[in-house]
Amino acid sequence: MTATDSTQAADLIEQTIDSYRRHVNAGLASLLKFMGFDTVETEARGMTVRTADGREYLDCLGGYGVYALGHAHPRVVAAVHEQLDRLPMSAKTLFDPVQAQLASRLAELTPGDLAYSFICNSGAEAIEGALKLARLYTGRPNFVAAQNAFHGKTMGALSASGREVFKRPFEPLVPGFTHVPFGAGETMERAVDDQTAAVILEPIQGEAGIILSPDDYLPRVREICSQRGALLILDEVQTGCGRTGRMFCCEHYGVVPDIMTLAKALGGGVMPIGAFISTPEIWKVMEPNPLLHSSTFGGNPLACAAAVAALDVIVEEELPARAAETGDYFIGRLHEIAAQRSDLVTEVRGRGLLIGMEFSEDDVAGLVIAGLAQRGIIAAYTLNNPRVIRLEPPLIITREQVDRVVAALDESIAQTAALLAE
Repeated sequence: MTATDSTQAADLIEQTIDSYRRHVNAGLASLLKFMGFDTVETEARGMTVRTADGREYLDCLGGYGVYALGHAHPRVVAAVHEQLDRLPMSAKTLFDPVQAQLASRLAELTPGDLAYSFICNSGAEAIEGALKLARLYTGRPNFVAAQNAFHGKTMGALSASGREVFKRPFEPLVPGFTHVPFGAGETMERAVDDQTAAVILEPIQGEAGIILSPDDYLPRVREICSQRGALLILDEVQTGCGRTGRMFCCEHYGVVPDIMTLAKALGGGVMPIGAFISTPEIWKVMEPNPLLHSSTFGGNPLACAAAVAALDVIVEEELPARAAETGDYFIGRLHEIAAQRSDLVTEVRGRGLLIGMEFSEDDVAGLVIAGLAQRGIIAAYTLNNPRVIRLEPPLIITREQVDRVVAALDESIAQTAALLAE
């Protein structure tokens, strides 16, 4: 980088951070700087994010699950370019072949008799639609969700979520939500009654700290819902599209939900998109008034083209199997660190490439993340448990890159221990 380039980069960084402080959110600017991310991203490909000042980061966060295929996968980018040249947005009054193609592809890939999709713009929108569909179909008002769950921050999704720090400032929220401990089948059985429209769960709780349930939990919840006439909504926004080693996490448990939500990786890391998917029987309630639930930008051709290409890549490149194999290796390496640093690391858990490392204190996790940033690794903590660092890299990560992340973690934990000892 020349002196002129260096000066221009410094100006861009200063102006961008100042604009964040003045026009985006000063608190967010402070948080990013505290975590060690005090620069500006300008380009990303595959596993690598490049910044204005010439730094390169290995992305072990993957946009909180967005970049399952890595950054700017060429097949997804090409599909979007092609669609952009042809028809970027739908007229909304004619049939859209790209949306039809995506809905058909989702019907092929999702388990059981899930067959109808509403395409929207985000995970929170998908949750909102799923909640509305459950009330519409059952005629019941109430929902059962899990403590420490995270389903989004719009009003309905936030009502289903389970951490008060995000909810209390916006109360009163949507009524009718009861929260029970995640993984406790007996408590769930007591909570679901003849007024329950649906139980809504993440197959693995992501923002709670990568919390896995007992193997028999989801099958038991499925049975409870079927017996009581309630629907089962599985939020696969973060766990879907190969992340946990299967195309959809519920497949690990042999469970088919009545409604499934998707987003994040569905757009191939190129376009924002979400979806909620259900069965022909349930979807019939949408037929008398097909505009009862709608979205101006949902199902737009650009996003749908990206999603179709992304699903093709996930299947053809066998990314779920790759996530399972690499995830086993990654988790094994992290257990080695945990055994050596039991003074600071309390647990390692995960499935596929959705992995959490829990530390003894919130501050320890924050310092370790900053240490990783110093070593060119992007990671972050989980929203509902700041003691847990989430490791959620693109599914294309290699073993050599895993080893680099592990070495950086080892060094960062040692550095943090030294700081705490001072």
